[in-house]
Amino acid sequence: MEQQPPRPEQAAKAANPDLDGVQALLTFIVPQDTKPYFKSSALTGGSPEVFFKSEEREVTIRDMRPLASGLSMDRHGFELHSHRTQVEDLFDDEQVDAIYDPEIEALLKRVTGADRVVVFDHTRRSDAPEGAANRDGARGPATRVHVDYTVKSGPVRARDALGAEAVHRVLDSGGRIVQINVWRPISAQVNRSPLALADAGSVLMEELVATDQIFPDRIGEIYQLAHAPEQRWYWAPGMKREEVLLIKGWDSLDDGRARFTPHGAFQLPEQNPQTPPRESIEVRTYLIFEG
Repeated sequence: MEQQPPRPEQAAKAANPDLDGVQALLTFIVPQDTKPYFKSSALTGGSPEVFFKSEEREVTIRDMRPLASGLSMDRHGFELHSHRTQVEDLFDDEQVDAIYDPEIEALLKRVTGADRVVVFDHTRRSDAPEGAANRDGARGPATRVHVDYTVKSGPVRARDALGAEAVHRVLDSGGRIVQINVWRPISAQVNRSPLALADAGSVLMEELVATDQIFPDRIGEIYQLAHAPEQRWYWAPGMKREEVLLIKGWDSLDDGRARFTPHGAFQLPEQNPQTPPRESIEVRTYLIFEG
């Protein structure tokens, strides 16, 4: 019998034992009979106020770097790319608006072939005690595993960001709209509270728990994730400022491709509290593919 070549993940694992991953705790929702909800940081002015139970589960989080060239947002829900920015200070809102947003739009057009990219939100996070400054208050890492949008809220937020007429025109003509987050370290290499991402293909829809997110002026909806042993987790060790993660949050197409990518921060084993804080910026975008 002819010997089959090793699968890409098997070959990568043989070449890099670190693919076995780290054992770490992730925080998952405990499913309940009523719809869970929480008050957002924008409403509380500090940490979110949560009205549901969560649990920590130890999982294996594998190094995505040996697999980076084969990662696909349509298959795995995320990709890792090298990308330099001309912005000197990613805490400067004016530089982010004037320079960084156009850079991200150009990157996503190049990587995905989208006809149009619209940036509609930014969030900075830090695991320093005071968090990271944003226009709507300080933010720390999002430690509960979640997806930023749902079947319901993805198109609602798209209409807010793009206009209802534009959304209907694109979808009615056979086009596609995709929500993508672009996550980047702001300064030093990430050695604390890195981001874990689930392979979207390993997550079942029934494991995604729709949760109301209450803002001062509206109620949004996100998914929290319930744990399942079949879920596969990845991270990018030692991420630097010159790298970005592209994370799919919603896709208007429901044809078997990845639509929702759970993610959340975690503590590294033997994480050194004396190392510089993790500082990151995530840019939320909508991609338009005309029909």
